[in-house]
Amino acid sequence: MVEIFNAARQFRRDVSGVTAIEYGLIAGAIAVAIIATVIALGGDINNLFASTGSALSSAGTSGTL
Repeated sequence: MVEIFNAARQFRRDVSGVTAIEYGLIAGAIAVAIIATVIALGGDINNLFASTGSALSSAGTSGTL
């Protein structure tokens, strides 16, 4: 019975996996922030690329460089 209590105490003091869990939570939070930003700005970025593409297309067909 004493061995079980000693093993439980040692398991409770073991913090080697805590850092990995913290890094996982931080990476998850960063991923959520990136996804939220992309969703919030997605339409604006799409419009920006569309207008830039059409400007480049019209500049290429005008014959002036």
